Parts: sequence; structure tokens; C-alpha cells
Amino acid sequence: MAAENQKLWGGRFRESEDELMERFNNNFKETLWLIEPDIIGSLAHVKMQVKCGLLTKEEGDIITDGLNGILADVKSGALKTEGDYEDVHTFVEINLTNRVGEVGKKLHTARSRNDQVNTDMKLYVRSETKYVISLIDNMLATLKKVADENPYIMPGYTHLQRAQVVTFKHYLMAYHGMFTRDRQRLVNALSTMDQSPLGCGALAGTTHMIDREFTAKELGFSKVYDNFLDGVSDRDYQLEVMSDFAIIMAHLSRMSEELILWGSQEFKFITLDDKYTTGSSIMPQKKNSDGAELIRGKSGRVFGDLFALLTVIKGTPLAYNKDLQEDKECFYDSLRTVIFCLTIMERMIATIKVHKDVMRKAVSKGFLNATEVADYLVKKGIAFRDAHGIVGSIVIYCEDNEKAIEELSLDELKKFSDVFDESIYDFIDYDNILKKGIKKEML
Repeated sequence: MAAENQKLWGGRFRESEDELMERFNNNFKETLWLIEPDIIGSLAHVKMQVKCGLLTKEEGDIITDGLNGILADVKSGALKTEGDYEDVHTFVEINLTNRVGEVGKKLHTARSRNDQVNTDMKLYVRSETKYVISLIDNMLATLKKVADENPYIMPGYTHLQRAQVVTFKHYLMAYHGMFTRDRQRLVNALSTMDQSPLGCGALAGTTHMIDREFTAKELGFSKVYDNFLDGVSDRDYQLEVMSDFAIIMAHLSRMSEELILWGSQEFKFITLDDKYTTGSSIMPQKKNSDGAELIRGKSGRVFGDLFALLTVIKGTPLAYNKDLQEDKECFYDSLRTVIFCLTIMERMIATIKVHKDVMRKAVSKGFLNATEVADYLVKKGIAFRDAHGIVGSIVIYCEDNEKAIEELSLDELKKFSDVFDESIYDFIDYDNILKKGIKKEML
């Protein structure tokens, strides 16, 4: 079929579209994933048309069978998704008319491509958001399982300097907390986007007697937009989900950074499974953390998609402008990236090998019980600021003599304060530190 016959709007034009402009304008091949939600939205629209008398029952049945046939054939590959179609809406409607005849042209009665495309995107974003939530659920379960299996002592860091003793379990559960919030943000986004745009028309509704609440219910929305202009131009739901994706990627990137550091020869705290690492073409000894490095790098891509769409939205007057066509590739790219990264990270965590003895040695060399020594002195009646200074002097002494604090004799400790007694050793024992009070949650 000639390209000029595959447009739904050509009647007003004297000349054909420039070939370059046609390529510039079309987004069919980039949005094939919208075919199914487009047909789902159209099926609900047909039901409403029959209910409101815009189609006879027989016409509705013919169009419905045609739409279901197109969807089945697209999924099976019997209907090829190729050609010079402007967009998926054109593809569906032209193939429908080819199959069922002139009655297919009635499908678009009381609907604009403006409310149609936003309905399609709402359906797609809602479905894929639920899928991402399921991936986060997998991540949360894996983090909890691996954390429970590895309650081993390790150094905790601030400024990338050894600070206080924690456990590997406690570290993983910090990310468990982050992803739990990520999940809740996506759940909140689902609630916010729970409005149907179908029936808003191009920008001012329609003169046909339609039932927007009916189609909203058919499509699983709890309500319709109160304002037609808002319903057509709203892309906030995409921005909200993409903002959540950006935060998810920030968390994945932070975790990647630490896995990369901890898997290095300088740390040796963990080893990543061979399935998620690669080697060097010249250095045979290398085992590179490429899975984690790619996740860290791809975070910038998702941030960029969000800012691209924000930039599009901030300059568009109401209601629809062709700028909004850019929302689809921005969202799709960020979605695919987040899905890939969540899946790979979950698998890396599930197969990680933790070297507890190496982490234990790092603890003993890091003066990680210095804060507890200060706490001990406070319990003996010394002001914290004075205790802080005393412990600082003890650390300098230990560095000069290549000793850990717990290796100092009582006589050595008494050089700094006469309140020290034998009880200091139990107080600053690393296992005992973690068993005290609120710190038990780390175990």
C-alpha cells in the first residue's frame, strides 16, 4: 500500500509529505510495543460505542473480532509489523479496515489520536510498572536470603575510611531498605496514574454521547480525568515512574560501586560469579566486574531519559503537540534499562561469594572499636570530648607501635587514663560490640 494512503489525516492536504519529513514524523517501528495496549484500548472503546448506540451490536462484534484477530496474528508473527505506517494506531486501523471492510472506519468515532495515544501509554506504563515491582520483589527476597546467610563481621565505612564494625548482613539490608522505598514509590505512582484519558478527544471532548466512566472501568481505571485538556496533555505519570526509575538506578549504581571495590584485589571481601564477569583480551589473570560496571554506567542513561522528557514537557503549551511523541522512546529506553539492570544485579547478589576471614582481618586492622573505647570512658565518668581526645592519642600510639587497641596491655592503656581496668577488653571485643543493645539488629 502506498505511503500516502496509510495516513489517517490526509484529506486536508494538496501535496504529499516530503519523504524526509515522513521519516522524521513516523515512529511506527520504534513503538511496536504499543500495538497490544492500542488494541486493548480500542476494544474498550468499541464496547462503549455499542452501549451508547454509536455502533450496532453486529458492527461491534465485527470490529471486535477484527481487532482480536490482528492482535493474535501480530503475536504469532502471521501479521508482519512492517511497512510505511505513521504509527501503531494507523497500522491497527488500516489492517482492521482491510480485514472487516468499511465498518472498520467507524472504530475512531468519538475518539482522537490524542486521547487514544495517552490511553495506550497509560495502559503500557501501568503494566510495565507492575512488572518492575515484581523484579524489586525478587531483589528484596534475594537480598534478605543472602543477608541471613552471611551475618559476618566486616568494616563499615565513612569517607571510604574504616569507621565502625558492622556485618555483611547489615550492609545488604541497607539496600533492602532502599529498594523497599523504591517499591513503595512505584506503588504510589500506580495510584496517581489511576485515571482514564479515553473520551477526552483531541482536547475538548466530543459532541457524541459517550460513557467515559464505562471505558475507564473496562480498562481498570477507577476514574476519568476531570479536565479534557489535562487528560490529553498529562505525561506526569511517565515522569513520576521515570523519576522512580532514576532513583532505582542510583541505588543500583551505588551497590555496583561497592561490589566493584570489594571484589578488587585490594579488598578481596567478595567474589562475583564468573557468569557476571569478563576477562581481558591481553591480560589472562583479569576477572573484570563488567556486570556491575555496566549497571553503574547505565544509570546515567536513565537519568538522561528523565531529563529529556522533562525538557520536552516544560516547553509545550496545552494541549497536544508533536513534541509529546518523544515521550515513548524516553520511557521505553529507561524501562528496558531498569529491567535489565535489576535482573542482572539480583543474579549477581544471589551468586556472590563472601570472604568472611578477609573481612574479619580488615576489622582488626582498622581501629573500629575506637568509638566503643570512648563510650567506655564516658561510662567511667569522663566527658565525651575528653574521652574523644584520649582515644585519639591511643590510636596514634597504636599506629606508632603497629598494634590494635585490643592488643594493648592494661598498663599501656593506663598511661592514657587510670580509669581503664580489665573490663575494657570485653567491652571492645568486636563480637560483643555487635551483641550490645540496638546493635543486635546487625546480626
